Amino acid sequence: MAEPPLEKPAGRAAGAPSTAPATDTPAAGAPAPRLTLRRLVGLDRSGPPPPQTQAGEPLRPWTIPNAIGFARLALIPVFLIVALSSPDGTGAWPATLFAVIAFGDYADGIAARVTRQYSRLGALMDPVTDRLLVVSGVIVAWDFQLLPRWALAVLAARELAMLVLGRYALSRGVELQINWPGRLAVAPVMSSFFFAMCGLEDFAEILLYVGLAMALLATWMYARSALAQLRANEPD
Repeated sequence: MAEPPLEKPAGRAAGAPSTAPATDTPAAGAPAPRLTLRRLVGLDRSGPPPPQTQAGEPLRPWTIPNAIGFARLALIPVFLIVALSSPDGTGAWPATLFAVIAFGDYADGIAARVTRQYSRLGALMDPVTDRLLVVSGVIVAWDFQLLPRWALAVLAARELAMLVLGRYALSRGVELQINWPGRLAVAPVMSSFFFAMCGLEDFAEILLYVGLAMALLATWMYARSALAQLRANEPD
C-alpha cells in the first residue's frame, strides 16, 4: 500500500512524494542534497519534502515521473480485466501486470530524484494510484479466494480510511508525514498479491498478515499525528 506504494496519505502519505517538477534545488538558494545510493532508492528520507510538492504549488503534470504515474493508472483497469477473465486469478499475465504497476511506484520515485522533476500533481496522484492498486488486488484475491477474505476486508477498509483521512487532513491544513511502519508495510502487502497470483498462497498469506499489521500500526500513528496537529492549530 506508497504511504508510499500503500503508504502515502494525501500526497504520498503526505511527505516524501515519489513524483514531481523540475528544479535543481530543494528550496530557493539552498543546495540540492547529494544523490547518494540510499537517497536514490528511497532509504534516506532525511530533510524536508521538495517544496514543489507542497500545498499551493502548481500541478505541473508534464514530467517524466508523472508520465510513469499516468501509465500506472492506465494499467490498473487492464490488470483487472486480465485477472478477472482468468480461470482462477493466477497466472503469468495477472502477476506480471500487477508487478509492473507496483514497481512503477519505485520507478517514478527514482525518476523524480534523478531528474529533480518534483510536482504537486505527483504528490497527489501517487498515493491514490497505490491505493487503487491495493483495492484492485483485494478484488481479485477476494473473487478467487486467493487470500483470507477477513484480512482482505480489513486491508480494503484501512486503505479507504486512509484516503478519507488524507483528504480530511488536507482540508484542515494538516500535513501527514510518512512513517516507517507505513513505508515498510508496502512491500509485504504488494508481494502478498503477487505471490498469491503466482499460486504460492501460503507464503502470500504470511506476507499479508505481516503487511497488514504494519499498515494498521501506521494508521494509528497517522491518526495520532493528525489529532495532535489539529489541537495545536486550534485558536486559544
